[in-house]
Amino acid sequence: MNKIEKIFKTESEVADFGREIGRTCSRGTVFALIGDLGTGKTTLTKYIAEGLGVEESITSPTFNIVKSYYSGRIPLHHFDVYRLGSSDEFFDIGGEEYLDGDGVCVIEWADLISDVIPQDAKIIEITWPPCGNVDERIYKCLF
Repeated sequence: MNKIEKIFKTESEVADFGREIGRTCSRGTVFALIGDLGTGKTTLTKYIAEGLGVEESITSPTFNIVKSYYSGRIPLHHFDVYRLGSSDEFFDIGGEEYLDGDGVCVIEWADLISDVIPQDAKIIEITWPPCGNVDERIYKCLF
């Protein structure tokens, strides 16, 4: 796996990045998103969905834990595991079936269930730069 660090200064740059990885990902791809509140995990997911051709509006599945979208070229399963207390709870909701399925999974707060994230997952850690524009984000990508 390669480790790439990208600094995006605008949402337009994030949009281009997300759409590109959505267009080029394949069935079984898991994106593990890590970042504090407000760093843009759901925003990135929205653009990955656009790259997949998903037509529905993407919103955070905080209270549902997972939302699935089937209008794109590959099903998208969008997780927000912030409210889970453990990886066991991920299994209790049938999470492994999604990971082993034929869709693309995007998991927000993936660090909270890191022990169940597949070895080949595409890990994206989103942070703010130490100083600078509050609109900038640093994307540390491991894939």
